[in-house]
Amino acid sequence: MSLVQWVLCAVAVAATVVPGAHSRAVPRGWSLHRRADPQVLVPVKLNLAQSNVHNLESYLLDIADPASPNYGKHWTPSQVAKTFRPSQDSVDAVHSWLVSDHGIEPDRVELTPKGDAIRLLLSVAEAERLLDAEYFVYRHEDGKERVGCHDGYTLPETIAEHVDFVSPSTNFNLPSLSATRYGKRAASISQAAHESGAPKIPVSAAQLKELEATGCDQAVTLDCLRALYNFDYTLVTGNQNNVSVFELQGEAFQQSDLDKFFQMFRPDQVGNSTGNLDGAADLGEATLDIELMMGLLGSSINLQLYQVGTESRDPIDEFLAALDAEFCNSKPIAGEGLSSCGDIPTYNVVSISYHLNPDIQDPTISPTIQRQCTEIGKLTLTGMTFVVSSGDGGVGYSQAEECLVNGTLTAFAESGSFVGQFPASCPFVTAVGATQVGTNNSVEDPESATFAFPSGAGFSNNFAMPSFQADLVNTYITDFAPAYGPDVFNRSGRAYPDVSANGFPTIIIESGRTVKTGGTSASAPIFASFVAAVNDARIAAGKSAVGWINPALYSTAFNDAFNDITNGTNPGCGTDGFPAAPGWDPITGRGTPNFPNMLSAFLALP
Repeated sequence: MSLVQWVLCAVAVAATVVPGAHSRAVPRGWSLHRRADPQVLVPVKLNLAQSNVHNLESYLLDIADPASPNYGKHWTPSQVAKTFRPSQDSVDAVHSWLVSDHGIEPDRVELTPKGDAIRLLLSVAEAERLLDAEYFVYRHEDGKERVGCHDGYTLPETIAEHVDFVSPSTNFNLPSLSATRYGKRAASISQAAHESGAPKIPVSAAQLKELEATGCDQAVTLDCLRALYNFDYTLVTGNQNNVSVFELQGEAFQQSDLDKFFQMFRPDQVGNSTGNLDGAADLGEATLDIELMMGLLGSSINLQLYQVGTESRDPIDEFLAALDAEFCNSKPIAGEGLSSCGDIPTYNVVSISYHLNPDIQDPTISPTIQRQCTEIGKLTLTGMTFVVSSGDGGVGYSQAEECLVNGTLTAFAESGSFVGQFPASCPFVTAVGATQVGTNNSVEDPESATFAFPSGAGFSNNFAMPSFQADLVNTYITDFAPAYGPDVFNRSGRAYPDVSANGFPTIIIESGRTVKTGGTSASAPIFASFVAAVNDARIAAGKSAVGWINPALYSTAFNDAFNDITNGTNPGCGTDGFPAAPGWDPITGRGTPNFPNMLSAFLALP
């Protein structure tokens, strides 16, 4: 029996693969080890060019623009699948190329149910002939091995027009997905690139009392968040409404931590969640997300955690496959390692506190994140809202604050181009930056952009600036943006964050200890909780969930829905980053929510 391994290939910069080899750098921590065994089997997926993708934003604006007569009229999944299904011409061309031109047996060639990709299992020797590539074994410093095509692949022009890209990609840190629900709560796990740029500081019981007495500049509790954003809302629709959290493998929570947190801050919640996912895991991110969301929303809403975690697939691809069976293949190819395929329910709101790829123009990254953003956009057509942390690296990527220096991502660089991050840079998610109560200030005073860490912000290099944000963003660029050169950031790219919420110093219980922590990983679930509350009120009024909220947030109807943040910067790449300013700015977005006004604005919509 031949060994089955995952193959990782370079792809083209443009959304449509173009002929020619595309070289790639070996990711940090990996080294080129040896040529791959010709008999090793590798799963290959040819992602077909989808129909009507160029119309996706207009379709979404038709149901999400407050001025549209079709506001809130979300699509069914079958409508989405039918509209974007690749043409039969693309399917036939690629199938003929594989079977007739290369002699691959027809029963080895599988079209996914949605018709958006062709999958097949090839030996390395076959893949090298098909893609004009050379496959190597890469070894990680911890001993893991992966198979990849170091200098990329080539497709003939007649086929390239029908194929967006060949995957899997070159992301070697591929975390599987499962979701476990426990009554009205859920459990899950994860690891990797969550946003935790803020320090984590243990706090004794006596210190906590002193901090709480001092104010929300020293310890942010649930009461602080309610006071900051005038959040005094009780959910009423029960199981008609829901919210979810995305976690990566290695992240876990303990029931005992939740109960201790609730005993301190929300006694009515004690015992509401079951399960005890601990052991060799990081308790930080899942614990932070769950305690904040359950603490703010109460027990009368379904909360699900999506666990994303094997090493065999890109986490977003795994997530999409779990939500949509048509994103999976009908009979999984050996070695794919899918733990879920369309058997996870979609929830109204998804909170994601992770960065998964730098937003740079790169042949190994761009096609993947462009396709994933499209898939997220298609899900928002059905009424889902994606809320994503903007990052804790300022104008750099990740907590390492990586900048692009001579084409290379460089940590804590003293110069270089700003680097955005995905999925925050996708226009179909709502990106959330972080704020902080100023030293010696109270909740009655305006917040600042975080100064405990630089809140993430940027301009995408892969996604154009959406029409709905152009006026506000261009006003900032014209009136307030520093005079950085055109090579520093892309002034025509999708700008983020869209909004912000408090990100430090958040009080949680972790491993039985009270700790101060934070990050935009706190800001995202806080804002996602407010969106869930808005959905509750709309459902109670006989209206739809809000779905894609960005066009509404940037509209004049929401001018009073935010507390404008005008103080703070987010330094990085040898600069002061972007300064906060009146109106929208690329550090706090439109500002923090004034919940009653935000709720009123959404309730006024059809």
